[in-house]
Amino acid sequence: MPTDKPKAIPQKPSRVLIVDDDQVLAETLRRSFERRHFDARVAHGTDTALAEAETFLPDYAVVDLRMLGPSGLECVKGLNALNPTMKIVVLTGYASITTAVAAVKLGACHYLAKPANLEDILAAFEKADGETDIPITDKKSSLKTVEWERINEVLVQSNYNISETARRLNMHRRTLARKLAKRPMT
Repeated sequence: MPTDKPKAIPQKPSRVLIVDDDQVLAETLRRSFERRHFDARVAHGTDTALAEAETFLPDYAVVDLRMLGPSGLECVKGLNALNPTMKIVVLTGYASITTAVAAVKLGACHYLAKPANLEDILAAFEKADGETDIPITDKKSSLKTVEWERINEVLVQSNYNISETARRLNMHRRTLARKLAKRPMT
C-alpha cells in the first residue's frame, strides 16, 4: 500500500538586485551572493535597475547611494514603488543622517557605510523584519572629503576637462589644479 507522503517543494533561491556603478564591487557582491545560493543580478544605474526589477522581481536590493545619473535615492523610490515588500539596503561611502533619513523614508530598510561586507548586508536584511530602530554608522565625512568627492564628480561629468571643471565649480583653474595635485584620482 503506497503511502501518500507530501513531496518537499524545492525552495527557489531568493533574488537580489545589486545596483552600483562600480562594476568591480557590483560583480564581487554578485559572486558573494551566488555563493550563498541567491539568484543575483547587477545593474549599473538607476534606469537599468528599474527595468531589470520589473522582469527579475527581486526580493532584496543593495543600492549604492552615489551613482552617475539618477541617484541611489531615486532608485530606492522606484524599487519601492515596484514592490513595497522588497528589502532594500543602501550602501554609501559618505554616510550622513540626512541621506539615511531620506533613504528610509523612500523605502530602504537599512543604510550601511562602506566598506560593508556581505555579512553586514545579510544582517541588515535579517534585521529588516520589524526593525524600526535603524542605526546610522558614525563614519563622518570631513569637509575636505566632501569637497574632494564633489570635485571628482564634476571632473567625471566634464570628461576630465580641468578648465570646464573649474568653471562648473566656480573655482580658478590653478586652484583646482593644486587641489588635484594633492590627492590621487579615485
